[in-house]
Amino acid sequence: MASAPPIEEETTSNPLDNIIGSLKAGDDSAVVAQLEQLHISDVAASLESLPPDLRQQLWEILPQEIEGETLTHLSEEVRARIIGDMENAELVAATQTMEVEDLADVIDELPEDVSEAILDSLNNERRQRLENTLSFADGTAGRLMSTDVISVRTNVSLAVVLRYLRYLKPLPLHTDALMVTDENGIYLGKLAISTVVSEHPETMVGDVMQTDIDQVQANASDHDVATLFERRDLISVAVLDEANHLLGRITIDNVVDIIMAEADKALLASGGLKEDEDLFSPVFSSAKRRAVWLGINLLTVFLAAWVIGRFEEVLDKIVALAVLMPVAASMGGIAGSQSLTLTIRGLAMGQVTSANLRWLGNKELAVGLLNGLVWALVVALVTYAWFQNTGIALVIAAALMLNLIVATFSGVLIPVVLTRMNIDPALSGAVVLTTVTDVVGFLCFLGLATLFLL
Repeated sequence: MASAPPIEEETTSNPLDNIIGSLKAGDDSAVVAQLEQLHISDVAASLESLPPDLRQQLWEILPQEIEGETLTHLSEEVRARIIGDMENAELVAATQTMEVEDLADVIDELPEDVSEAILDSLNNERRQRLENTLSFADGTAGRLMSTDVISVRTNVSLAVVLRYLRYLKPLPLHTDALMVTDENGIYLGKLAISTVVSEHPETMVGDVMQTDIDQVQANASDHDVATLFERRDLISVAVLDEANHLLGRITIDNVVDIIMAEADKALLASGGLKEDEDLFSPVFSSAKRRAVWLGINLLTVFLAAWVIGRFEEVLDKIVALAVLMPVAASMGGIAGSQSLTLTIRGLAMGQVTSANLRWLGNKELAVGLLNGLVWALVVALVTYAWFQNTGIALVIAAALMLNLIVATFSGVLIPVVLTRMNIDPALSGAVVLTTVTDVVGFLCFLGLATLFLL
């Protein structure tokens, strides 16, 4: 009996590994073939995942027709580095394929002479749309919106609307609804595409449009826009000026970018890094940025060390205290970070206000007290079993309970105070909290030991 042929294991290769291998081998045609299989966003991700020399090599191979769109998907730092190495004429050519909204994000980063050359190269319609977009502050709905929006009037039938849509094809991406305006451009409501195709063709727009629908003002923050989309499960929303004129629309793909950017910012800020930190940036610039927060942390450590130094006498006489010191500080740090994280999240989502802040503070105090009682008892029993000393066990229990109470309350207070001082709590809250819990933990533990054990 003939034996069955051996089954070959399927191997999956990482596209980035293939690109790096082809770049190192100098096989430009293989690189281009691999790029053609990738979405533009994946091309940008590949660029961001390369060391500077390979990144420049890949950019030089990149087909010119996708340079503009690729730039819009890059983080600010990586984009700035690539733009800095591009010739002015190449930059102007790359921007011709960009959407107006993307061009508005990029043009502020360009040298003035390049920006002027780009403006001069635009036709009147694109230039007007760009200037309108740039008139809104960065981080607002007006800057985020697209002016590529379809509007209809109330006094036309759905049959007319359908003929109009066929004439306009293809429709703008993510067109789930048409905007309804009057003859002066005043926003009246939305007409869902599902309604257009399912209702009787002779039905008038005014009879089936939605009037109780969400909308945003052009000066609303992009964070507020993202929160609205998340809470209402929106696909698109109309953007209006103060007189309720329709200016454009924001779609879910824009909002996903905001949510991802905010998540990246919060994650990196917890480590003292910028949200657009380039993983492969030069050593000196990376070290310089990180050195700031290392220096700040060193100051807080010296403060905690100074507190310990005030109790040198009691540490010399009772060695067990040195062994137990980290317990009170560490437990307080964990408890405080839990409150800090929840409060920062609540502030970001608009759940924490001056009206409910007192209740939240009281609740966290109660949580700290309850956890303090439970874990103070546990630590006291372990300490007594370890050192056979009732006094030390009671001192560590009292210090732990006090620090847990202070830590949980500080976890609420610190981000609120920092926010009111216009300081990002995600960036500096953890450093401040660690200082508080360390100082209070050491002060309570060693202070109580000095009072009752010497």
